[in-house]
Order: sequence, then structure tokens, then C-alpha cells
Amino acid sequence: MEEVIRVFPGTLRPVCQESFAHGIEPEEIRLRMGQPVMILGKKGEYFWSNQGQVLTQKDSDSYRWKEADMRETLSKMSQYSMYALEEEIRHGFFTIQGGHRVGVTGKTVCEQEKIMTIRNISGLNIRIARQKKGCAKEVIPWLKRENSIHNTLILSPPGVGKTTMLRDCIRILSEGTEEFPGKKIGVVDERSEIGASFFGVPQNDLGMRTDVLDACPKAEGMRILVRSMSPQIIAVDELGSREDCLAVEEVLHCGCQILGTMHVGNIQELQEKTYLSHWLDRGFFERFVFLNLSQEGEREFSIYDGGLQKLC
Repeated sequence: MEEVIRVFPGTLRPVCQESFAHGIEPEEIRLRMGQPVMILGKKGEYFWSNQGQVLTQKDSDSYRWKEADMRETLSKMSQYSMYALEEEIRHGFFTIQGGHRVGVTGKTVCEQEKIMTIRNISGLNIRIARQKKGCAKEVIPWLKRENSIHNTLILSPPGVGKTTMLRDCIRILSEGTEEFPGKKIGVVDERSEIGASFFGVPQNDLGMRTDVLDACPKAEGMRILVRSMSPQIIAVDELGSREDCLAVEEVLHCGCQILGTMHVGNIQELQEKTYLSHWLDRGFFERFVFLNLSQEGEREFSIYDGGLQKLC
């Protein structure tokens, strides 16, 4: 996690390094002006102390994030050019080296009811990027169809790991295996979460046959990839809008396969979503991978066919 540690002021780097030790496994580091630095890990919340230790609860010795800390950290994150990040910041987040995504809060600047940028940044949320290579290994065999894959949607409630699963599916299918040749994959990464690109270069391993359109609206990106990159599979995260759904149908009519994700609380919700019920009736999708968490907090998956019959 050196990419995260080195964006902090020099005096704070040792305590940041401590945050990644002793099994804490940070998922987020929240930096709010004038408030204690907060680490969110799998086992709960942690705080920094003024003595450079990581505390399990806030107390009077908790380190409070200062304006000078914010200025120096933002300078390092932007490689001393905040202007270069202005377009990303307008959407409320940007990506730093290593693929870590940084959420931003502050004063919005609007024109004609559209956010142009965010000034006077007062809060940052560093979401720690971790690739889980191999997490899709058991899923891939259920997606294969002769020399291609079934059109597939990965489904789950928020926070269960759809994007992580999608990322590993892309990597495996792009690289190929002894039994399955690698495929040309086009990825539309609207929110920079799949490839976590930094100045256009994916920081996550998506395989050698993968092309990424970063920070591009999903619907337009799918059309661009079909026209320009001759993909065999198009991968896209968090489908949902009417425009997304129309673009998916265009892609399918062009002979590409679709590998996507969508928020649903349970498998029955598929039939309650307008476009999904239409897709089910037309048989557009042949595999649904539903993810959920066990009582022990472990990710589990179930596979369904196009008629929502459970396969495993």
C-alpha cells in the first residue's frame, strides 16, 4: 500500500503504515477537516493518535486532520496539479496511483444546475483498492459456452463484491486458460472502479486482451467499443438506466457477448425491474450470478440460467 502511504505528509506516514499492520485490513481512510482520522476495516473503526499509534476508539489523544495536512495530501495525490484532476473531481471522486479511489466533499460550483467542480475540499475518503485474483475461478466454468461465454449478469446487494468478481472474470477470460482461449474484451469503466485507471492506464490487472474506456458513460462507451475495437465481450459495471439497457440490446444485436453487473437485493427482484423482465422474456441473458454474504461474512455465489432455474 505504498501508493497510499506516500500521499500523506511525512510526519503522518508512520501512523498510516501502522494502519495496514496487525491484521487491520483497512477498506477506507476518511479524512475530514478538524475531525479525527478514521480507518474503516473489516473488524470495525480505528483512529490515529497524536503519538503515532492506531487506536480502537476515539479519545482525547486522537489526531485531528488539519488544513495543512489536506493541502499537502491533495498536492501529492494530484502530483502537484489539481487542474489535471478537475474533470474527475467534478464527479465527486478521482483515482490515485495504485487504483485507489478518493471521494471528495466540499463546496460545489454550479452552472445551470450542473456541477462544474468542487472547491474548498473539506473531506476525502480513500477507498483502498485490492484485487482478489482467483475469486472468479469457480464461477468461470458456468459462464463458458463452446468458444465463447453466455451473456451474463452478476447480481448482488451493494457492498458484496460485484465489481471485484467482474474484474476477476475479465482478467481470466482475457488471459485465457488451457481449455479456453483468451478473448478480446472491451471494458466501459464509467466510475474508474474496474480498471482503476491513473492518467488513462489501468492499475488493476484486466488481462492482456482487454481495452478500457475510462470515465466514459456506459451507453456511449459500449457503442464506441463496438465500432472501434472489435471486442468479443463487452464488460460494464452497474447497469440500470434506460439508456444503458438500450445500448446493451444494440451490443447483443451486433454479436458481442455482455458481461455486466446490477444491484438487486435478491434473485426475485429480477422480475420486478422493467428492463430485466423484458430481457428475461426475450432470453437475452443466459446466466445470472447472484452474490451474497454468509453469516460468517464470507462471499457466496449461486448460478441461475436464463429462466431463473438454479444451476448451483
